[in-house]
Amino acid sequence: MAPPKVVRADTAPACATAQVSISFDFAGAPQSHCVINGPREFSLLITPEHAQPINPSPWYAFRFTATGSGPVHIHLDYLGAKHRYAPKLASGGAIRELPVILGRDGARASFKLYPGSGLVSAQPIIGADHYGKMLSSLVSTADGRRVVLGHSLDGRTIEAVRLGSPHASKLIVLLGRQHPPEVTGAYAMEPFVTEIASQLQQEPGLARQYQVLVVPLLNPDGAALGYWRTNRGGIDLNRDWGAFSQPETRAVRDWLNLLDPSIRLAAMIDFHSTRQNLFYVQGEEASPAQQRFLKLWLAGKEKTNPGYSFTIERRNANPGSGTAKNWFHQHYAIPAYTYEVSDRADPGPTGATAIALAQSFLSSLEQANAAP
Repeated sequence: MAPPKVVRADTAPACATAQVSISFDFAGAPQSHCVINGPREFSLLITPEHAQPINPSPWYAFRFTATGSGPVHIHLDYLGAKHRYAPKLASGGAIRELPVILGRDGARASFKLYPGSGLVSAQPIIGADHYGKMLSSLVSTADGRRVVLGHSLDGRTIEAVRLGSPHASKLIVLLGRQHPPEVTGAYAMEPFVTEIASQLQQEPGLARQYQVLVVPLLNPDGAALGYWRTNRGGIDLNRDWGAFSQPETRAVRDWLNLLDPSIRLAAMIDFHSTRQNLFYVQGEEASPAQQRFLKLWLAGKEKTNPGYSFTIERRNANPGSGTAKNWFHQHYAIPAYTYEVSDRADPGPTGATAIALAQSFLSSLEQANAAP
């Protein structure tokens, strides 16, 4: 019996049999090893882009076309990780989750596809085109100003939008997609930003006090290449704040360093995804004003939003950890939180909760800092 045929996606257009074709020819698809086990059976080796990451987020994405009859059997074989993300099939304008059978202590996940075509990925793909439209919408509907902060190692633009008056003395920084697979964080970030933009438009007094820098896709190379965690340089960007060895984190730092001295940072929120909904916030290191802000903004709301409960985890900074949360708090003495959304979060309740939290965000900052 002949050994299985191994096809490397970056040297072949597809992994194909007479009736089934699997390809990795689009932004967001990693160049996976593909093994043809039979006419309608394939194994994909899911591997990290570099050394084993701190927190494995095993991403996969591929396009398929199948003719003939009967199911197509797909096996995802994970190297150094276990199955985390249920496959999402995008076909005919709809996205649905596919059932899987787990084996090998979670290191293999198997599922079936049926004749037709579609795109399968660990999470719905939200790429540069989507974020470009988001920024354009904020420019056209919320008087935002588009900002090019810098460029990635592969030359992709690191873009942001600046909301509110550029002369406002208080700046809020909102970051997203440091880690490419953490798509559900975007389910919260976009409605959160939209609500903040609406408040700044409807309340001129707020817009004169606050401006917001929104960076929705800090790791454009990693998102385009289908990486698990890092940027093109093999660095976890959320461990690079302070070292600033990578162009993405440097771009944000350098822009902040060029601000007029009359502008001071007021808060930073960094949107991510993990296995549950939670907020990482400052621990005992929080100042009285920062403790008031936490109490006003989040405390007591953990179970008040239908379909979306969360926990609050207070963590003192680990010196040298290089996270955005720790660096912004230590460098600017501001509330700096990590907004974590569950891998399995429903976009509806996630977005509704983000809007509700955004509605009280600026007023909570105001009240916390106004108290003696």
